[in-house]
Formats: sequence, structure tokens, C-alpha cells
Amino acid sequence: GSNVLRMSSGIQIKTKSSTQKSKTCSAESQPKPSAKLNPKTIDPFRAYSQPSSAFAATYARGGIPCRLVHGSVKHKLQWECPPETVPFDPLLLTLAEGLRETKHPYTFVSKEGFKQLLLVEGAAEKVIPLLPRLVPVLKAALAHADDEVFGRGLDALVQLSAVVGPSLNDYLKLLLTNLLKRLMDKKYREEVTVALQKLEHCGGRVSRSDVYSVIYTF
Repeated sequence: GSNVLRMSSGIQIKTKSSTQKSKTCSAESQPKPSAKLNPKTIDPFRAYSQPSSAFAATYARGGIPCRLVHGSVKHKLQWECPPETVPFDPLLLTLAEGLRETKHPYTFVSKEGFKQLLLVEGAAEKVIPLLPRLVPVLKAALAHADDEVFGRGLDALVQLSAVVGPSLNDYLKLLLTNLLKRLMDKKYREEVTVALQKLEHCGGRVSRSDVYSVIYTF
């Protein structure tokens, strides 16, 4: 309803000052995550096939310093080094690209890695400079035809908003078409409505004229 898109500003996002580590984790120096995966999850023909995407290729060569650990109840992510020591540029962007993956273990690694990286101390000051490059990548996930990809993109957007707050406002218009298109589909209506409410709570603003102009194009 209209109350969902009545965005308000003024929410201040409190960020902690990050403590700089003397060492920065270098992903390339770490063992390949694929070498440590449960053998049951590895394609026996993997050695004879090329990675199907840039994210898969980066993961295969050890460029993503976290790996999937299989649990009896649920899976978890294990970092090769503390995530606060990992450069957000390019890892956060790479993980965001991975949200469009549809194969295991890339789906889990990208979603959980993105979430955990945003939880580190001082994340806001590291993420805000990346927004011009990060938002178009999230937009691509939100525009994806696959339901699960869209869901991961929506979750990532809400997580990002919680970290950067009103800093995301200048970019929300870029994402509005994708969000409202799904909002008008009964299958996604509740999910998108809740997400928009969370964006508003974090200081998100979308003008009513923007909303009407998008709806008019459908």
C-alpha cells in the first residue's frame, strides 16, 4: 500500500571506528577452498570442465577466502582469515556477483559471505565508497528471473541498507523498477513489502513521483 512507500529520512547510522589490522588477508595466498570441500559435493568431472562463471573461476583458484563447511543440521561458512582483515574491494563486489549463481556451493558461499562481511566492525566506511559499483550488481540479481536469485538479492539489499542507511538513498531509484515489478506479483508481494518497510526503517526515501512513474511503465 501507499504507507509502505512513504519513505522517511533522519535515521542516523552509528558506525564503530574500525581498528586497522597490521596484516591484510590475501585471498590468493590461501589454500583453494575447493580443495577442502566435502568430496561428496565435488563434481567428479570438475577437473575436465571449465568454471561456468567469473565467480566460479575466482572460487576455484582460491580467490574467495571462505569455504563451506557441511553440518549435520545446517551448513556454515568458515573463513581462512578474519573477515575484518579482508579487503572489501574487490571481495564484497565479487560476493555480490555470486548472488546470481544457481549452483551449490556458490549460492551458499556468496549469500553467507556477503552477509558476514557486512557484519564486521567499521563495515559502513568500507562499503559506502563501493556503492556506485555495488548497487548495479545487486540490481542485476533483483532483475534475475530465478526466484531464489531474486530472494538473495533482496536479502542483500536489506542487509546493505542496515549498514549504510541514508547513504543508499541516491541509489534506490535505480532499484525501484525491479522491486515494484515483483511487488505487483502476488507471489512476491509480502516479501517485497517487508523489505521496503525495512529499507524505510533504515532511512530509505523514495519519492511518490518516482513510484508512480515506474508503475505507469508497467
